[in-house]
Amino acid sequence: MERYFTSGWHEDLRGRVREFAEREVRPRIAEMETSRSVAHELSGLIARQGWIGVTIGKEYGGLGAGHLAKTIIIEELARVSGAMGAMVQASQLGVAKIIHFGSALQKSTWLPRIAAGDCLPTIAVTELESGGHVLGMSTTAVRDGDDYILNGHKVYVGNSHVGDLHGVVVRTGEGSKGLSAFLVEADRPGFSLGEHQPAMGLHGFSFGKLIFDNCRVPAANLLGAEGQGLAVAYSSSILYGRPNLTAVSLGIHQAVFEETTALCIERERYGAPLGALNSVKLKLGRIKSRLMTARLAAYHAVHLLDQGLPCDAELMNAKFLNHESAVDSARDAMELHAASGLFTDRPVERYLRDAHHIYAPAGTSDVQLLRLGEIALGNSKGQWSERLSTLVRTVEPQRREEQLEPAGSAG
Repeated sequence: MERYFTSGWHEDLRGRVREFAEREVRPRIAEMETSRSVAHELSGLIARQGWIGVTIGKEYGGLGAGHLAKTIIIEELARVSGAMGAMVQASQLGVAKIIHFGSALQKSTWLPRIAAGDCLPTIAVTELESGGHVLGMSTTAVRDGDDYILNGHKVYVGNSHVGDLHGVVVRTGEGSKGLSAFLVEADRPGFSLGEHQPAMGLHGFSFGKLIFDNCRVPAANLLGAEGQGLAVAYSSSILYGRPNLTAVSLGIHQAVFEETTALCIERERYGAPLGALNSVKLKLGRIKSRLMTARLAAYHAVHLLDQGLPCDAELMNAKFLNHESAVDSARDAMELHAASGLFTDRPVERYLRDAHHIYAPAGTSDVQLLRLGEIALGNSKGQWSERLSTLVRTVEPQRREEQLEPAGSAG
């Protein structure tokens, strides 16, 4: 089904990313799982492939290839390592704020560096006390001459410990108009990191704490205008965060399917392959069905995004469906593996742990359903995919139609 969304160029890209992931990422997984430390070297190596700049225009040194290409890159990395898929998605999420709200100077300064792999960007919104309630944040930025002084913290920041440029949303006033966003370089005085804390999964990835202690930032680092911080946060989360995390779930889901299918072919029970049992075929069939449906939802949503068409609902649904499907399939896979799935010499338990990490970022499954319910009732507050269509459209619709010739899939 994905052949109707992807072109031959997309499938060539898939092949290149898959070959890289098998050659460079897979041999490092055992060490990442054992050490649970941040994979600084591997993160830099992936960045230097130019994939962080997939949605950055060619005028800034990026690929200018759009959101479907971005999905394929993340998916193929996550198929081998959910942690490295998460690393790339978090960096590309950091790209969004500059593309959407960066000044001409900010774009010309940072986008070429990001595209070349010399800078890993992040976006930092969440605080410990307020969680997903963005308006409840308390980290502040106070104007002082030509600077702003930042004080407070951010938590669960994707790529916290490998990031070079943090896009930080803070409070500069009261209410929803009192949030602003700033670019904060990682070497700026007054900025520091909390200690890296290993989590249940995504070992090798960092999503930690940023600390601002009288951190002085030039006013020129303000993203957009003062008071646009909420727009920076929401547009980045909806147009990049949800499809990016969809792609991570999709890659993990593909890995679950491949690993479980191989088990059912290789392992024998009662003198025949495990897959000969009807009860096993039923579970494997459910996994295959979920994967097909999840990939269709993922590719359809970003295909619309690339065309500049309204698709907020499709992005919400893709994130919800892909996460829930990946977790359900990983559970079924664990049951098919039985006791052997509990040991780390088989990767299926890692897939389940990693899949759980995709639940909360860019909105939990309940949040996606609530927003879809609002859309169904006609109570939504407009669509970011429509407001920023000129910034997310990759090619003109007529050119996109020309590219959509059926092509084989390596997936």
